[in-house]
Amino acid sequence: MHQWTSWRSVAIATGAALIVAACATAVPEWTSQAIKESAAPLEMKDGKQVQIRYNEGPYSPFAAIDWSKYRTYAYNETIPQPPVVKAAMPKDVKGDVEKGKKLFQNRNKAPCTGCHVVREDIWPMGNVGPNLSHFAEKKFKDEFVYQMIYDMRSVNEDSHMPPWGTSGAFTPEEIVHLVAYLQTQKGPDVKRKDPNIDPSTRYVSEGFGDNLDPTNNPAIAMAESAAAKVWKKAGPNGKTCESCHAGGPAKMIGVATKWPLFAKTYNRTMAIEDFLGPHSKDTMGANLLPAQGTDNILTATAIKMASNGMNQNIDMSSPEMKAALERGKGSFYNRVGQRNHACADCHTPERGGGHFLGGRLLPQVSMPMNLHFPTYRTNFAKVWDIRKRFQWCTLPLGMNFIPGDSIEYAELELYLASFGQGKPLRVPGLGH
Repeated sequence: MHQWTSWRSVAIATGAALIVAACATAVPEWTSQAIKESAAPLEMKDGKQVQIRYNEGPYSPFAAIDWSKYRTYAYNETIPQPPVVKAAMPKDVKGDVEKGKKLFQNRNKAPCTGCHVVREDIWPMGNVGPNLSHFAEKKFKDEFVYQMIYDMRSVNEDSHMPPWGTSGAFTPEEIVHLVAYLQTQKGPDVKRKDPNIDPSTRYVSEGFGDNLDPTNNPAIAMAESAAAKVWKKAGPNGKTCESCHAGGPAKMIGVATKWPLFAKTYNRTMAIEDFLGPHSKDTMGANLLPAQGTDNILTATAIKMASNGMNQNIDMSSPEMKAALERGKGSFYNRVGQRNHACADCHTPERGGGHFLGGRLLPQVSMPMNLHFPTYRTNFAKVWDIRKRFQWCTLPLGMNFIPGDSIEYAELELYLASFGQGKPLRVPGLGH
């Protein structure tokens, strides 16, 4: 028996409402001091506006795309969420099953298989959304299926499926082809030759081994080497990190357990990575460690390594930290980008958390998600801090970066860190 599983309605206050309420405590202005690729300015190139982004790894395919017309996490964002649209199915287009199948698998469009299982053996398929291998047996009319794809919110207001037609990700003609393809999804239960094709029977990897074993995690030696050089590098006034912090990062035991925090000097919430650049400018005469730069990330890694095994103990009692935590929570639930998605859509158990997005098992926010950052990415041979991970997440959503050292990202990180209270740091992480 095949039962259509509708998404459970989740009682979540809108992210925008949470942010507005928390902004009763004023958010200061902040000019990014990150590297250019992280600050991500908009520039004209070949007559088109583009956003400057990292020219590495997964960022490169998105280099020429500008999503300025879609919402971001910026607290001063003025672009509204897309309105719910009810659209009539075109009468002059005949659905083509093969075209629909290709669109369903098109990685430049989605792919739909990232969230849905179908009858064909396609790798990788996810299960964030309902299994569609018996979809046609529900005998939904084509017009209704068209509306579901065009803007599912008009059918189920709690749905977190992107409004594909409203956002312009799929054209009306393409949606007609998708409808034709979905109406072929019927028949006996599918028996997979390879159980890993279906996320419900897929093997779940145990990870990459001990992330704190230096023979297993290259980031440990990278951080130690980089920090040793940074610690002795003099600024224009002749001062070094060693001038005030003798013995290097290894002596800063317990320091990292208290971050992010409200830095009174800069009147904002900061993680260690945010603090290093402006602090070096104030004490050494120049910003020697701009946020998201290699030296910044590796030095922050070395500082955090000194607190490995110690429990996170962030003081969240001040009015500033309480307001920052609420704004961070608001960002977590705030829907952004062309896909109109929130962090919560992938990382809460009521939604995608604990399910496969394509071949990737989505972690839940309660895991927690911050205690191993910065982390070594085996697929890119790079060490990323959590902000580069935030920025990467926004690109598939169809959202332009906001600067990596922004207050918005710092307070989102604080919200994630709130789930790590009383749990030990294990830095650097190790993952793909």
